[in-house]
Amino acid sequence: MKTIFIISGRTWKTAFENKATIALTLILGLTLGLATLIGWQNFNTQNSQRLKYKEIVRQKWLSKPDKHPHRMAHYGYLVFRDKHELSFFDFGIESFAGVSIFLEAHKQNTVNFSEAGFSNGMLRFGELSVAMVLQLLVPLLIFFLGYNSISAEREAGTLKILLCQGVKWHELLFGKVLGIIFISFTLFIPVILMTIILWAALSNWQVSADSSLRLFLLIAAYCLYFMICAGVAVLVSAFHQTSKAALTSLLVLWVFFTLVMPRITQAVGVKIYPSPAKIEFMAAIEADLQKEGDSHNPDDPHYAKFKADVLKKYKVDEVVKLPFNYGGYVMAEGERISAEIYSRHQKELNKTFENQNSFAVAASYLNPFLAIKNLSMALTASDFKTYVDFQDQAEAYRYQLAQHMNKLQMENISNEKLGEKEKAASISHTHWAEQPDFQYRFKTVNWVITNQLGTILSILLWFTAVLIMLAISSKWIKTL
Repeated sequence: MKTIFIISGRTWKTAFENKATIALTLILGLTLGLATLIGWQNFNTQNSQRLKYKEIVRQKWLSKPDKHPHRMAHYGYLVFRDKHELSFFDFGIESFAGVSIFLEAHKQNTVNFSEAGFSNGMLRFGELSVAMVLQLLVPLLIFFLGYNSISAEREAGTLKILLCQGVKWHELLFGKVLGIIFISFTLFIPVILMTIILWAALSNWQVSADSSLRLFLLIAAYCLYFMICAGVAVLVSAFHQTSKAALTSLLVLWVFFTLVMPRITQAVGVKIYPSPAKIEFMAAIEADLQKEGDSHNPDDPHYAKFKADVLKKYKVDEVVKLPFNYGGYVMAEGERISAEIYSRHQKELNKTFENQNSFAVAASYLNPFLAIKNLSMALTASDFKTYVDFQDQAEAYRYQLAQHMNKLQMENISNEKLGEKEKAASISHTHWAEQPDFQYRFKTVNWVITNQLGTILSILLWFTAVLIMLAISSKWIKTL
């Protein structure tokens, strides 16, 4: 171990004697600082807007006068997608997913008002986030530091001297890797400290155990990622005769792993599992709804039979004799049927998207960049699964709201028809407060780990493979 630490210390010292290394490290450090500032400002801006409009929506709901419950069900409720306090670190799909959804009776709307929808298309080229810099640019710095770690020793003739002095191959390789990791950590450690401070500040200094564990796993995952990159850089340098050839190979690997392969993976997933267009998706739901009938149409065959069954069940011959408002009862039945149809179609659509994303998970066994990208988004709650979970919780809230209004109608509205001059049936506005405000609950870190087992395993396999290669690769590496 002593030899390994001596070599790593020498590598660290030699690297910082190079002005280019210092310049690149400073530029990358400034970029990380800027990315952290942008992420923090972005979170604060969007979170304050969300809280402001959430309060307005709640006040408008509570301020509504006495109304018929069904009119309130159609008045609807606007809910907003919360941002996890760690999302300032990794934007994930945040900018492309909508931030709010309008909930109303009988209809399931999509999440709207994404940042990408208001942009001029520049978002397609990516956003400057801490995660993006750590995933893309820090590996480039590591490759720059490691491309000549062994090949330069060979070119200078010092490699043979080192080995003749008793330094073993695995000590040399691990020492070089450790030295490069120490250099990359000079950037990563300040980022970790800034992330912890900002995360605590965004949590109002009331950090939860769940968020703490998410952050710990995030830091551990990036540490492993940098170690993998450093190991690959040293191994490539060891297997090439010249530093120029090693640098070329590393740059090709960087372009392929970070730019080419993710797009190929995405394209293959979409090609094999095509998703329907929005209009096609909505048309399929509408077609299924038409088969079940229209709860607003008294002559609809399905609801005519439903009415006959209800009258028979309660042993009455007309709806005015029922112990509840029949209109509310029909609306509840219609809501149940339409919600089931929508949920079935939405699950099929989500399954298609998950199948498309499964290619990225499978490809992470071949590409550590995809592995850290997927895991980073999941731990910062900015991934697709968290987005789907928001949709599910919003739909559950919409269904509960609609059925609560139907229940109020059944219990408080008479079956008797009103005269032309009589005031429209309504209930007290005090009932509106019975409907709680929507509050999104993030899934626990255990749920994240369970859903990301494949990705976590791929990172561990990459780390293990690099360690094994560093230990046994001396069999194939040429000294001269």
